Amino acid sequence: MEESKPPMSSSGEDECLSWAARDPSGLLSPHTFTRRSVTSDDVSLKITHCGVCYADVIWTRNKHGDSKYPLVPGHEIAGIVSKVGSNVTRFKVGDHVGVGTYVNSCRECDYCDEGQEVSCVKGQVFTFNGVDYDGSVTKGGYSSHIVVHERYCYKIPVDYPLESAAPLLCAGVTVYAPMMRHNMNQPGKSLGVIGLGGLGHMAVKFGKAFGLHVTVFSTSVSKKEEALSLLGANNFVISSDHDQMKALAKSLDFVIDTASGDHAFDPYMSLLKIAGTYVLVGFPSEIKIHPATLNLGMRVLAGSVSGGTKVTQEMLDFCAAHKIYPNIEVIPIQKANEALERVVKKDIKYRFVIDIESSLK
Repeated sequence: MEESKPPMSSSGEDECLSWAARDPSGLLSPHTFTRRSVTSDDVSLKITHCGVCYADVIWTRNKHGDSKYPLVPGHEIAGIVSKVGSNVTRFKVGDHVGVGTYVNSCRECDYCDEGQEVSCVKGQVFTFNGVDYDGSVTKGGYSSHIVVHERYCYKIPVDYPLESAAPLLCAGVTVYAPMMRHNMNQPGKSLGVIGLGGLGHMAVKFGKAFGLHVTVFSTSVSKKEEALSLLGANNFVISSDHDQMKALAKSLDFVIDTASGDHAFDPYMSLLKIAGTYVLVGFPSEIKIHPATLNLGMRVLAGSVSGGTKVTQEMLDFCAAHKIYPNIEVIPIQKANEALERVVKKDIKYRFVIDIESSLK
């Protein structure tokens, strides 16, 4: 793992422009720092776009009490290779690449060996606010370039827009990975999607691409038109309407729950068929469930986080092949603070993407 580092170049090629938070107010402002130089297994990419994720809110505002300032957020990164190390075989200068939620792992455990680095026994190294193996604190994609070991970089098909690829690297794979793990790609089966934000809208798109009958559950009637006409869901249910919910009892094969706000689980669990699967990808403060809902229905309750390198690359290729694109609002970095505030208020359809290339000067 250890590798001696070449000295910093005097040309300033390792200098990185960024926007960083300085304290728990989370307010971002311009910040310059130094990236590590490219070593033999590294890829340096010029960042063109970076998606805005709720994780950016959590860590810029120190919600978990472990933020290390100055903090450069962003873990949905898309860009173009500008330099590769001597051992790099998968990428060349000019390639379109992505970087997701982690940039390192032990590379020795069973999970790493299986391409499931997100579950690394020594812990994945997060793309920002993580502590890398050399002791440095990682800095994310609200920046001009990033240097990453080639293993944690993904090929973005050349005909797939970079701004569309960015949100796939967290929001996309976070729903795609458990859908594949739990065999939700069986045409004709039925899927319920709880919550229609960045993750939920991707779950709908993947569900339709897999040939599933998709029902969206939301507390907001204002999302009905878009869920049905724009995203192509088959059915829309207001989850607070007991009659609508009752009518769907024991009708779904799968449920993906993307809601992070606290909510009851039993009403949704009872919509699953016998032996149906309920996957939670959101982070409510607690899970409360009646054992009978689970046991009598022989149902499965599963959790999931983003995904390993293997499934992430698969997902990018799948999106390109099936022309699946997230619904995005592209913004300049100067609007990043406003965007984070709008993410908190859920005022976004369905993912902000920062145009780093055009706006970070």
